[in-house]
Amino acid sequence: MRDFLQGNRRRKLIDWLAIDSSIDSGLYRAWIGFKDWWSAYSTFFGRFEARGIVRILNDFACEGLTLSVGGLLVLLAFAIPAFDLAQGKMNLSDEYSVTFYDRFGNEIGKRGLLRDDSVPLDELPDFLIKATLATEDRRFFEHFGVDVMGTVRALAENARADAVVQGGSSLTQQLAKNMFLSPERALSRKIKEAFIAVYLENHYTKREILKLYFDRAYLGGGSYGVEAAARFYFGKSVRDVTLAEAAMLAGMFKAPTRYAPHIDMAASRARANEVLTNMVEAGYLTEGQVYGARMNPAKIVERGDYYSPDWFLDWAFEEVQRIMLNRKEHILAARTTVDIGLQKMAEQSLQQTIAQFGRARSFDQGAMVVMEPDGAARAIVGGKDYGESQFNRATHAYRQPGSSFKPYVYLTALENGYTPNTVVSGFGAVCGRWSPKNYSGGGGGRMMLKDALAKSINTIAVKVSLDVGREKVMANMLKLGITHLKKTCSLALGDQGMTPLEHTSNFAVFASDGIETHAYGIEEIHTLQGELLYSHERDTPARKRIFDSKPIEALNTMLQGVVTNGTGKATQLDYTYNVGKTGTSTAYRDAWFVGFTGQYVAGVWLGNDDFSPMARVTGGSFPAQTWHNFMVLAHDTDNIPQIPGIPLHPVQVAEQERLAKLQTAAATDTEVIAPPTPESVKDMSSMTRQVLEKLGTMLKEAPALQPSDTQPQNRAEVPAAQPASPAAAGQSSVASAAPGASPPESASQPATPGPVATGSQTGTLLPP
Repeated sequence: MRDFLQGNRRRKLIDWLAIDSSIDSGLYRAWIGFKDWWSAYSTFFGRFEARGIVRILNDFACEGLTLSVGGLLVLLAFAIPAFDLAQGKMNLSDEYSVTFYDRFGNEIGKRGLLRDDSVPLDELPDFLIKATLATEDRRFFEHFGVDVMGTVRALAENARADAVVQGGSSLTQQLAKNMFLSPERALSRKIKEAFIAVYLENHYTKREILKLYFDRAYLGGGSYGVEAAARFYFGKSVRDVTLAEAAMLAGMFKAPTRYAPHIDMAASRARANEVLTNMVEAGYLTEGQVYGARMNPAKIVERGDYYSPDWFLDWAFEEVQRIMLNRKEHILAARTTVDIGLQKMAEQSLQQTIAQFGRARSFDQGAMVVMEPDGAARAIVGGKDYGESQFNRATHAYRQPGSSFKPYVYLTALENGYTPNTVVSGFGAVCGRWSPKNYSGGGGGRMMLKDALAKSINTIAVKVSLDVGREKVMANMLKLGITHLKKTCSLALGDQGMTPLEHTSNFAVFASDGIETHAYGIEEIHTLQGELLYSHERDTPARKRIFDSKPIEALNTMLQGVVTNGTGKATQLDYTYNVGKTGTSTAYRDAWFVGFTGQYVAGVWLGNDDFSPMARVTGGSFPAQTWHNFMVLAHDTDNIPQIPGIPLHPVQVAEQERLAKLQTAAATDTEVIAPPTPESVKDMSSMTRQVLEKLGTMLKEAPALQPSDTQPQNRAEVPAAQPASPAAAGQSSVASAAPGASPPESASQPATPGPVATGSQTGTLLPP
């Protein structure tokens, strides 16, 4: 025991007390050392302590530096993809040159860079270059791609005028937009534009940039580049233009459609006068030198009613590049699916709606797509004014479809045991913490599926999507070719973007009784020598069935209820049945109507580029009226195919019975008395009748053709330079007033008179 008390025991393996002491002393020494360092640091910098105004300026400088670093990081996030985009398109030798023809073989325009007839910069008139620089970018040879001083000056002028009166983009920035970016008005696009401009300045000389600008700018009339524009407007090479003509060309860079002389000669000449004044102010010419050009303004070549379907051509050019990817041929001729008469009708219908109601109801843009049930696109309208903005909203703008998405949900339900008469309750439509609301409030109660679609009840649509399964709805969207949607609680309400082209193509599947349908705009592609490189009929896989007929036909009957008893009443036609669906997105940012007859499928979108709300514009109001006005013009006969699941309209039944009687009488050699002229405006308009009567007179008075052994026997033997045979006469009619629409999607609006459309013009056939 004594040995134990005296410490005669084993030594400890770990001396915890020593470790604790070491940690404590180490922390203490570190703290004392830090205090000494901080004291020395404070003493040193105390000598530089700022007080008063100096301290305030110092604080501002520090904060500014911090914000600048953050801003540079944000800009860098835009710069990297912008530089990648520019590098990916720098190989300009891969550009295509395509001459386009409409569905009947008439030449309608060109796209791409015509490398074989481009004019060197040294051969451009000196006053054309000076006129362009004086008007578009006087400091072009001084800035690094972005004219900071010019941008500040433009911002000041715009702020003073409380409107956009000056543009701040340099010539290099404009080239960056033309070559690499869409014309969509967005801050992200302007930032990318600036970075690409800097990139161009570091990879090209000023002369090369100027040459690219003259070759790539759109100058109206379907003309890209000053050489094409000079030949189109003045019938001569750009080498030979006068000072007055050069001023007119330079004036069109800003707004080609607004200042194009074949559109508005007075505005074009006034703009040319501004360009001449700019040349004097910039010191390039004296007032005496421009006096002659002022007194003798430019005159253009008369081209009659020239028309270029620019929205369609832009999309068709993209289609050609996609089809011809990795092919060596670059100078091509393409026959498209566009119908010029329908294209004009679509443009006029949309533009008239925007012009008449847009300002009062806070919308200034729209888009429209027209196709046949097999996907052949007949018209593409990407905005209200191509010259103002070439961004194609029909093919590239992703906007929320709103309630016009609901047919996809109900189709899924019809495939899974539901019927149009199935009764569903809107109560209990809850997804997590979110629940939908109806336009008119309330939970929707209990009602049949067909009534819920007709009245566009949100709660029932969401309830059906949850009961059937959103995964199944997504699977059906994949069948339709839509791959970018996500499974959200509000999927049934169209909470994710789709383009008008995609949306209309999907409805074409309903019009085709469930057969796969994809929009296409190219029928054939030839070389200039006539070699057939692509044929849609030959090279496209056969369409396959993706939905059974029974649910498609049931859905079509429900969509007819939207038109007869629901939100789409404004679209009703008096000569054939039509079906469709309205759509309005959150806060009235987007308004849609997508629908079809047995002959045409069409989709209309109205809204604003900046996603700002409209003044309570719904799909059942102006989009429905625009759709109706177009369809009244588009159909020139009562012999319209039947919609799957929908019976023929009584007018069509009567017409078929009349034709059957005529055929029976002709077969029995019975004298037939021609029936009186039908009262229906759809049977034949007075203008159409006059055109056909004139055509008949011309054919009767034409000299008889003499037989020739050398006459070509088929189209393949016709030389490319020979003109086509006379085209069929154009057709025209006047739209009737659209009936008022009913809530909830529709608001009663004044009817819009339809525009008058002209027919197709004769043109040159494609090369053999």
